[in-house]
Amino acid sequence: MNIILVSDSLAKSRIVTISQGQIIAAAIGLLAAGFVLALGTYFVTMNYAVDLKNPYLRTLFSKLHQKEMQQAETEMRDNLNAMAVKLGEIQARIMRLDAFGERLGKAAGIKPTEFRFGEPPAQGGAVPSAELQREISAVEMKTRLEELTRVLDDRSDKLGILDSILMEGRVAQKAIPTVLPVEAGYFSSNFGYRIDPFNGKSVFHTGVDFVAPAGTPVVAAAGGVVSAAEFHPEYGHMVDIDHDNGLTTRYAHLSKYQVKLGDVVLKGQHVGDVGATGRATGSHLHFEVREKGVPLNPNRFLAATRLPAGVSAIPTPPPGAPTAASVAAALRQDARAAATHKP
Repeated sequence: MNIILVSDSLAKSRIVTISQGQIIAAAIGLLAAGFVLALGTYFVTMNYAVDLKNPYLRTLFSKLHQKEMQQAETEMRDNLNAMAVKLGEIQARIMRLDAFGERLGKAAGIKPTEFRFGEPPAQGGAVPSAELQREISAVEMKTRLEELTRVLDDRSDKLGILDSILMEGRVAQKAIPTVLPVEAGYFSSNFGYRIDPFNGKSVFHTGVDFVAPAGTPVVAAAGGVVSAAEFHPEYGHMVDIDHDNGLTTRYAHLSKYQVKLGDVVLKGQHVGDVGATGRATGSHLHFEVREKGVPLNPNRFLAATRLPAGVSAIPTPPPGAPTAASVAAALRQDARAAATHKP
């Protein structure tokens, strides 16, 4: 490389030729000088740093230390804020789990003293040795909080599902006919075979009869929807309630209705009054429970509450009586025949 030097003091310009080796040597020399200067500065600083009587060094180290402290404090504050947010979320989830636990405990009939959801669980143990102890870092604490949050979410979802299942069970229980349709009165005819009061023959009685004064309130044995409120030639004024689980209940020989077709009724709600309409010898309530049209023994359901004195939940048919299947077929045929004679 050629360098041309021009100056007023020179009679003519000069040309200086620099080789590539000289350029490399100059660059290395500059780097070495810089390194030596930095090393010397470091050596002087480290050797005289203890001498805090020097105002310059004192100010320099004070600013560096203050900056490091501020950075560490900022990072710690950010970590604490993040962990405080996580802790608040965990507390909210624990409160929800406590509410779920109390509700499930009541639904399952668990005594409140067995599971105290409002109190922390008791813990204890021997004092660990020094070798088994260690400090928990902030990173580890954050990881454990996140893991605990995921576990709480999972348990909360599962408890919610259990609560829904128990709720469905409670709703289904309300659709089971277990309430006596007539409180006042006495039992006169059981489910099963009996002597027909009109023709004196042995016939299958599809329900149970409760004798009560005319006008006695009749209540729904279970909640449901009124599927019929009409007059039948044999049942007289009757009310049928569909319980949406394959079961229907029938209340016959009423003097009047208290509900109409399509009404939603609750368990124990007033649906009619005792009468003697239809094929009846006197004032009484004929009560039936049917599953998909097939009559069932109402006493099996009413036994969950109480039955009138002398009532058996499982009547014994006389020898040579028709089977349940033949009775069901005959009942369906009678129902179709009765439907064709409706006024």
